[in-house]
Amino acid sequence: KVGLTGKAIGIDMTPAMIERARRNAQQGPDGKPYGNVEFHLATIDKLPLPDASVDVVISNCVINLAPDKQAAFREIARVLKPGGRVAVSDIVLKTAMPEELADNAAAWCGCIAGAVPIADYIAGFEAAGLSNVVAVDAKADLNVYAKVEGQAACCSPATTSSRLPIAGYCCAADDAVSLHMELAGLLQRLDVNEFAASMKVYAVKSR
Repeated sequence: KVGLTGKAIGIDMTPAMIERARRNAQQGPDGKPYGNVEFHLATIDKLPLPDASVDVVISNCVINLAPDKQAAFREIARVLKPGGRVAVSDIVLKTAMPEELADNAAAWCGCIAGAVPIADYIAGFEAAGLSNVVAVDAKADLNVYAKVEGQAACCSPATTSSRLPIAGYCCAADDAVSLHMELAGLLQRLDVNEFAASMKVYAVKSR
């Protein structure tokens, strides 16, 4: 997508995903490795990139998992060049969610309990210095989280909050099945679409 003169940079907080990405990068066109990609083991609130160094930031349901979302917004703005763009997809709240979901570890790992109101999401981007923020409802059915067989869960960062999972809990192999079963049970009783939505959010860094 970036062509021969561009570069794709991947950020992930789990060593397994970084290793997988690096393996995939060895399988470029004609069986040759991609020469214009790099991957960093890091979190999105502390990006290991210079100021004003990238043209575009994309993310798929990651900011949702950040304990300090405003720090993530600031980092996005910091690394973007003037005129740079943001395009992210995430789960956001339309209204307050039931306490049994908000306080549930499985729902946190499943990218639901960490959601914030879309107004807060937009305000966070703007406070970080981004402009022309647009949010578009993807109209996705969020109850499919309960139907994906073998879905382990998202991997949430370490946090000291008492209502959120302990570090590594979401990604522990022994917990993957039980987490999915617990989330599936919750979503059989509750319609997530009533209070949450999958949104595509776009913004630019004007200066």
